[in-house]
Formats: sequence, structure tokens, C-alpha cells
Amino acid sequence: PHRGNSIQHLVLRFLACIDGLRIGSKAMRAIIQRVTRAAVQVEGETISEIGRGLCILVGVTHDDTDADIEYLVRKILKMRLFEEGDKMWRKSAPDLNLEILCVSQFTLYAKTAKGTKPDFHMAMPGTASKDFYARFLDRMKAEYSPDKIQDGQFGAMMQVDIQNDGPVTIVLDSNAKDPVGKPQPETGAAN
Repeated sequence: PHRGNSIQHLVLRFLACIDGLRIGSKAMRAIIQRVTRAAVQVEGETISEIGRGLCILVGVTHDDTDADIEYLVRKILKMRLFEEGDKMWRKSAPDLNLEILCVSQFTLYAKTAKGTKPDFHMAMPGTASKDFYARFLDRMKAEYSPDKIQDGQFGAMMQVDIQNDGPVTIVLDSNAKDPVGKPQPETGAAN
């Protein structure tokens, strides 16, 4: 009985994650992609571009707070997604003085459980979302370097060109301090 409840709980958490539903009270979301280059165009004009670094797609929802901003900024800037010599996962973007392109993306909160039309009611509404996203960008610039943080254009129809490196793509939710499941034991590890 206990094992069945545990498996059911994990399945429900997994389905909630992939369907854009909430687990817990709040979760600002970032899709972090290691890139060799990334650019944003609006109406055919390139408004921002970076070389090697990170492209971050950012989604915010109704009850996100400044604590969510702090958590994501800290995790993004400290996450070791780059190699050092022949050793993987050793350096962060700031360690290597790399640029970061952030793009606001309300579609990260699409609910798709019913029907075929995505429901975006989980996303924070327009004006509040714009202000909240601006605070996220300000915090990124304050914690790293203003000239290393690039941005799309909030609310615009953008063409985002991402050349993923690896590919490396990390999904990060601000309430994900407790991962789903347990890690696989290392080969040869003592029990």
C-alpha cells in the first residue's frame, strides 16, 4: 500500500509538471538553455543577440513573489552548465564572463489537460507580469553585470533564434527545491 501511494504521488507530480499545473503555492519558471548563440527579432529587426552563453525563457504566474525572483536568479547565475577543459559541469556563465539572453514567455504556463486549445490563465496578467519581469531583469543585472544581460521585447511577437549547445536544457521552477523521486544510486556505491 505504501509503495502504491508513493508511485501514485510521483506520477501525479510528474503529470502536473508536464501539464503546466501547480505543485505547491508558487513557481516562477525558467527554461535554461546553454547556447552557442541566440537572438531575438521583432518585426524582422534583431533587437538583441548573444554569442556563447545562456538563453532563459521566463514564465511568471499569479502568486510569484520577490522570493521567487531571488531563488531563480541565484540558481541561474550559479548553475554550472559549462565545461572546464575536458570536465563537464564545472563553470557557470558568470565564471566564464558569458552573456545571458532572457525572454519573457507566458506560454510556459499553458494548461493542456482539457481539449486542444491551450489555457493560459495560470500566467500572471499583462501589466503585473511586465513589472514583475522587469524586476527579475533588474535583479539579474544587479547580481551579475548589466552589460551581460540581454532581453527580448515584452509583449511583442518575437522570433527567438536559439542554437542550443549540447543540447543542454534545464527546467527550473522556483518551488523545485524538493525534486520528484530520488536520484539513481551511483554504480558501486555502498548502500
